[in-house]
Amino acid sequence: MNAELVKKALEKVGNPNVLVNLISRRVRQLNAAGGSASRPLIEAPPSMGVADIALLEIVEDKMGWEPLAVAAEELTTPKKRKKG
Repeated sequence: MNAELVKKALEKVGNPNVLVNLISRRVRQLNAAGGSASRPLIEAPPSMGVADIALLEIVEDKMGWEPLAVAAEELTTPKKRKKG
């Protein structure tokens, strides 16, 4: 992976864990056979790897995402376990 593309994509996303998940899902889509989701959204040279293509799609705003809205209670309230 191109380190410069990673830095630029991380500036857009903000959270490295989210970036890893976005890249992982997009790489799976690009590697899948058939369908419109398996085509790159940008013009990329044949020598470019799929992870770099996914990063470049994020940098060029070709791929979007929305963070899930999670209530503060859900983050702090422990879940009760069932006794069995």
